[in-house]
Amino acid sequence: MQVIENLKVKEKVYTEKLENGLTVMIIPKHGMEKKYMIWGTYYGSNESSFVVPGEDEITTVPNGVAHFLEHKMFEQENGHNSLDVLTALGVDANAYTTNDHTAYLFECTDNFYEAMDELMDYVQHPYFTDENVEKEKGIIGQEIMMYDDYPEWRVYLNAMSAMYHNNPVKIDIVGTIETISKIDKEILYKCYNTFYNPSNMALVICGDFEPEQIIEEVKKRLLETKANGEIKRIYPDEPEEIVQEKIEQKLEVSQPLYTIGIKDNVKNCNSSAQKELVKKHIAMEILLNLIIGRSSNLYKELYNNGIIFAQPSVEYEFTNIYAHALINGQSPNPEKVYEKFKQEVLKMKMEGINEDDFNRIKKMIYGGYVKEYNDVADIARMFLADYFKGINSFDYLEEMKGITVEYLEQILKDVFKEEKMILSVVKN
Repeated sequence: MQVIENLKVKEKVYTEKLENGLTVMIIPKHGMEKKYMIWGTYYGSNESSFVVPGEDEITTVPNGVAHFLEHKMFEQENGHNSLDVLTALGVDANAYTTNDHTAYLFECTDNFYEAMDELMDYVQHPYFTDENVEKEKGIIGQEIMMYDDYPEWRVYLNAMSAMYHNNPVKIDIVGTIETISKIDKEILYKCYNTFYNPSNMALVICGDFEPEQIIEEVKKRLLETKANGEIKRIYPDEPEEIVQEKIEQKLEVSQPLYTIGIKDNVKNCNSSAQKELVKKHIAMEILLNLIIGRSSNLYKELYNNGIIFAQPSVEYEFTNIYAHALINGQSPNPEKVYEKFKQEVLKMKMEGINEDDFNRIKKMIYGGYVKEYNDVADIARMFLADYFKGINSFDYLEEMKGITVEYLEQILKDVFKEEKMILSVVKN
């Protein structure tokens, strides 16, 4: 068992790679009543073409299989739905699918081991039939139609389609009515057996536990499964340039929604550049807050002129096949926000970054990182998501000290290029 300690937040993560390839991470929180468990597979909506270990041929499946699988995992052969079983135990259980991973989880104060029994049982026992797969298509079809009318989702997906030509990040995680109609139980079992192998999974537990004891509890509940070989994931080539600068859709909204996107180059977005990935992520968070965060001159100007009424949300998203920055908000004049944003970027490039502003935002971002360690759910989900990116979450605390004004100015120059920026708008 490997132990990594971070003295800044006085936390330890105990990591063990089991014989079957499963990585288990335990983050003890002594004295805390809440307990959290999350079991994830490195398999999300990005994976529709791959080579199964031991095979030579490429397998291609319809879009939306990862999300479909997530839905179906709760249904058991005995007729029970595991989500109902967990809810009856008084635990808060859920699951989710992202572009790069799928996760099953619960949070509780009591009945932890009973909930652990159920979660580890249903994740290891898929049950797909022609009938229950067909029934699920109707349920997911309703979800797809609901999201088609959801302005916040549309403005995001439209931003992806404006930035990306071929990258699967532009595809809706749930798929489309057409693509899910092609899913059958054979496809689900093939994807399950390929991606739900322990060697492609990670399990994180956070709470008042003794690491050695809880890892033994995990081992007792694991089926005997051998680690499979590496899954060859196949992605389409993606040009560096954007598709189109502006995209607009009309939907019922009280105020126009906008997403400003900046397409980044993914050449360094792989686990071999782990520390550089973390540094860049921190730098992007600082830069976005410097440019349009609550204390920025641009935010004050836009707010005082009635162009925005609340702080936009800012984020930098990346996996091994894409990277981009997003600024999301509401405005009666999204085009003005976009133009002012571009002007502010140009001004910052020309005049440089103010050292006092930089230090203030850096402290704020660092405080946000530290605060995440107060919540078992935040900790566990963070360690799981970062693990699938090849990152140890503690690195964000360690790499912060290496972020300088000079480094920020280099990232500003490399990433914030006008020809890589897009504007997505949803309005009446």
